[in-house]
Amino acid sequence: MVVDDELGVRELIGDALRLGGYDAIEAADGQEALQILRHTRPSLLIVDVNMPVLDGFELLARIRERGLDTPVIMLSARGDRVDVTHGLQLGADDYVRKPFGLEELLLRVAAVLRRTTPGDDEPAALRCGPIELDARVHRVKRGGEVVEMSPTEFRLLEYLLQHQTRVVTRSELLRQVWGIDFETDTSVVDTYISYLRRKLHDEAFAGIKTIRGVGFQIEPA
Repeated sequence: MVVDDELGVRELIGDALRLGGYDAIEAADGQEALQILRHTRPSLLIVDVNMPVLDGFELLARIRERGLDTPVIMLSARGDRVDVTHGLQLGADDYVRKPFGLEELLLRVAAVLRRTTPGDDEPAALRCGPIELDARVHRVKRGGEVVEMSPTEFRLLEYLLQHQTRVVTRSELLRQVWGIDFETDTSVVDTYISYLRRKLHDEAFAGIKTIRGVGFQIEPA
C-alpha cells in the first residue's frame, strides 16, 4: 500500500509497483490508510512522512500500537538524520529520501520483503541456549514460553542468531537491521540491545554480550 497525499507521486509509485509485478493499493493520508488496514493486510507499506490529517510518523506509531508488524518504508524530503532515526525507532524498516529513482525504490521494496518474508528454504527455527526464534510464524520463545517482540526487536535478534558464531559490529547492525549506511552517532542499536536483554535475560541466561569497542555477540552460555 502506498500512502502519500500527493496524487501524482502516489500514482507514479503505484504504477511502478504494478509494473514490477506487485499488487498496489493507495491511500491519500494516514487516516485513510488506517481505515483500509481494518480489513486489508498488505505485505508492505510505503508511507510519506509529510501528510495532512495524520502524518507518516503518527501513522507508523498507531500501526505498531495496534500490534501490526507490517513492514514499512518511509519516504521523506527531509534530509535530517534525526528524522531517519526517529522513524526507525518507531519501527520503520527502511527510509528513502526524496527525490528518489523508481528503480532504487523497487530494489528497496524487494530487499525489505526478502528480510521480512522467509523463504521455504529457510530453517524453521534459530536457537541459542533457551532462546528459539521461528521466522515462519514470527515467534520467539524463551524456555518454551512465548516472548512478545516488536518487528525491530525481532529482526535484531534474528540477525544476532544468524551470526552467533561471530561478533557483529554496530555499523553492520545499523546497515542490516535499520538500513542506515552512513556514519552516525545514533544509540539506536544499544537501545534495542537493552530491550532484548530485558525480555530474554534471566539468572540462567545472559547470552547477549557487548564486545567493547567492537559490537555484540549472542552465545548459549
